[in-house]
Amino acid sequence: MKRKITEQLVAWKNMPGHKPLILQGARQVGKSYILEEFGKEYYKTCVRVSLDLVPEVRNFLKKNINPQEIIAYLESLYNIRIVPHETLIILDEIQDCKRALLALKYFQEEYPQYDIMAAGSLLGVAVNRGEKMSEEKDMDSVAETESDEDFSYPVGKVDEMFLFPMDFEEFLWATGNLVLADEIRRHYENDEAMPDSLHRMALDLYQKYLVVGGMPESVRKYAETNSYIECRTVQQAILSGYDADMSKYANPTTAVKIRACWNSIPAQLAKENRKFQYKLARKGGTAKIFGEAINWLILSGIVLKCKLVTHGYIPLSAYEDDSDFKIYLSDVGLLGAKAQMPVPMLLNASSVDNTFLGAVTENYVGQALKTNGIDLRYWKNENTAELEFVIQDDTDVIPVEVKKGTKVKAISMNTFVKEYNSSIAYRISSRNFGFANGIKSIPLYAVFCINRI
Repeated sequence: MKRKITEQLVAWKNMPGHKPLILQGARQVGKSYILEEFGKEYYKTCVRVSLDLVPEVRNFLKKNINPQEIIAYLESLYNIRIVPHETLIILDEIQDCKRALLALKYFQEEYPQYDIMAAGSLLGVAVNRGEKMSEEKDMDSVAETESDEDFSYPVGKVDEMFLFPMDFEEFLWATGNLVLADEIRRHYENDEAMPDSLHRMALDLYQKYLVVGGMPESVRKYAETNSYIECRTVQQAILSGYDADMSKYANPTTAVKIRACWNSIPAQLAKENRKFQYKLARKGGTAKIFGEAINWLILSGIVLKCKLVTHGYIPLSAYEDDSDFKIYLSDVGLLGAKAQMPVPMLLNASSVDNTFLGAVTENYVGQALKTNGIDLRYWKNENTAELEFVIQDDTDVIPVEVKKGTKVKAISMNTFVKEYNSSIAYRISSRNFGFANGIKSIPLYAVFCINRI
């Protein structure tokens, strides 16, 4: 399936003096697949080493991380001649081998002619965990695995990318709706209403995306079978895998706290005020008790954090309130599966009167914005005004209002625009494209068009 990140990988390959590349992302977002397909298409040969499955390589690296010796060993092990710029070396699940991560530094410093890509699902968690273990010197409470070693991240010695679940545009590509995707982009750029028939078609596909989500295996199942049951089966398996990771990459005490926060997310989003409340994870919960657990979920890539800003001035980062934030799932399809949201309700999300569907819609928009490199922030004042998102560009802060249907209110948006003199505002809803009174109307199916500014 076509992924947008391929263009970035090509740009990396063509960039003179590129460093080893680390591709991060949550489990099951397609990292291994995209790197292997990239290797097959853009290189003469490709060597993929699954560091979680090949103990021989891990054992070799414990004793030797000299780049020349590594190349000779991999050539012998895989019976493939590794040629600079012609062979791609893929180190998969690199978080399971500290020494492989360290080796990237020496490749960059001594043998930069070799093209190396590494994939890590829980690299941020593993690095953070290794640092904490180094400080605490407490190795008794966790399983003895290679990932328990202290991690020294090769800062400045690697290039980095992050892969998210497939966005709605990639979903359209995968389901054979390439022309529709192009039409959406054209109408977005021109603020021109879509023909009613195309608008309804796009809305219908958007609502299907709420069920299927963007995990590649779920999208593939839907494209092949049109079965939502098959999609939910895939999603439940992914959720189970995430649960297993909480035990593998955290000590038992921390794992309990991670699960408590993780399992509370549907309840957090169901509230009218979607600010994360620790007491919903456990009675009497506080930031001191659950702060590490929230950080684990963020580092794993399976949730997204949206921070409160108290003012609409540039730079927004100066007005963030770290104590007030929302948590979204990184994939809206997984949110529906985790919350056990009935499929028929999601397929009619724009018209069904259900409070949680508003949360699903907000999660979808947050996921789309984050995928496009936009930092997630929301705004509220001391009264009752609140905006789902605010986006900073070079000269302005853009207020973003999100509604699941066609009934829209502009009270909070008007308050923000008046107070901070915003030159433009975005209203995301089930309405068609349009522009009036400084408000750009963006249909829900077109959020993928809002790029980082």
